[in-house]
Amino acid sequence: MTLELPVRIRPATVAIVGRPNVGKSALFNRLVGRRLAIVDDTPGVTRDRLYALAEWRNRTFSLVDTAGIDVDLPDSDDIARRTRAQAEIAAREADVIVFVVDAVSGLSPLDDDVVAIMRRTHHPVILVANKAESDRVRSQIPGEFARLGFGEPIAVSALHGEGTGDLLDAIVDSLPPVGEPVPEDDELALAVVGRPNVGKSSLVNALLGEERLIVADAPGTTRDAIDTMFDFHEHHIRLIDTAGVWRKIKHHGSIEYYSSLRSLSAIARCDVAVLVIDSMLGIMDQERRLAGIVLEEGKALIIAANKWDLARELGEYQQAELIGVIHEQMPFAAFAPVTFLSALTKRRLGSLMPLVMRVWANLDRRVSTPQLNSIIRDAVYAHPAPGHGGKPLRIYYGAQVGTHPPRFLFHCNDPDLATRSYRRFLENTLRANFDFEGVPLTLDFKPRTRDEDEAG
Repeated sequence: MTLELPVRIRPATVAIVGRPNVGKSALFNRLVGRRLAIVDDTPGVTRDRLYALAEWRNRTFSLVDTAGIDVDLPDSDDIARRTRAQAEIAAREADVIVFVVDAVSGLSPLDDDVVAIMRRTHHPVILVANKAESDRVRSQIPGEFARLGFGEPIAVSALHGEGTGDLLDAIVDSLPPVGEPVPEDDELALAVVGRPNVGKSSLVNALLGEERLIVADAPGTTRDAIDTMFDFHEHHIRLIDTAGVWRKIKHHGSIEYYSSLRSLSAIARCDVAVLVIDSMLGIMDQERRLAGIVLEEGKALIIAANKWDLARELGEYQQAELIGVIHEQMPFAAFAPVTFLSALTKRRLGSLMPLVMRVWANLDRRVSTPQLNSIIRDAVYAHPAPGHGGKPLRIYYGAQVGTHPPRFLFHCNDPDLATRSYRRFLENTLRANFDFEGVPLTLDFKPRTRDEDEAG
């Protein structure tokens, strides 16, 4: 039996915007934690991330929160400026915008700032009145927010979860049509991602062999980024760049939110993501988030430790020590290879593209069913799964049912007996026997049917 796999396409992006204290983060957490199924809650990724890949009514989309504006700032003008900046970013980067207002306190001048920006966008705007816990508040909502011009607000309570089903329906109804699957050819889509000032621009220019500006404001560009083509041996490489965008909005104080949206767009369209880190600083929270997004999206991951020439001059640590720190900080991405280079001096730059090509090939690596079952059978025999209530996990047979990334389906007596630790053991067994360096693996478990039991 084969498993029908979903088409790999870029999920639409849904951004939650609004002034401070309207409950954006509470609504984000409510949608993600209660009403939506996160596709892959990767262990080790910090839980305060601004992004979640979610599903509702068989549509997958990326939900992005715009939290992070400091409401304790003494300068109210700075709060207004940051609110406008995040709204502008959402209007430019998202496919659907969820505009949240406070049903209790009513309209604010900051809401008017957001409204002015939303009216200039061509993306659907869903108006949501949060904190609608009482009948009295709900009755006042239509009149209070009618002048905004976005239709009747959807009344919700992020605190209690009321109205979130209607909101999710509205989101799905507003999503753009499902895109066509990208045809498989000899073109590799390569994304360069990372936080600001780690050397992404220098690395892009070094790969291209020239100084080239990737970001453009010309109408019609895909999310303000131009894909650049170059050849590596006989292969065509589509470089999806996120470098060079930070200067435009650094003074707005919205760097992390902007980088989340832009990186999300780049990662969703790539095959392989190169996460650039600063060798002098190691792993930061934002890099853990980016690595988690790459793996949740089913993309291959390579970690490029840039500025290694400077770290080497200081001589404070060896490559093996930094690799150990990276694996300790991101245990969920321990299978991602780490390469050390200097984009500025081009030292060891030649090691990157051969590694990219090898990892790209691993995305489509297939394991024959007899070979898979032989290895899994030996591993299970040597390390049986711990039983639960006297009932042990029994794996009858397995098969690889997909690639890009590799996906395996195991028929067993009870999928609930496949604990996280034992799934990890089986994944490590596969990695020890086959070259899956740099790519995430999906292991699904399915109970054997009665017909299969009678036949077998």
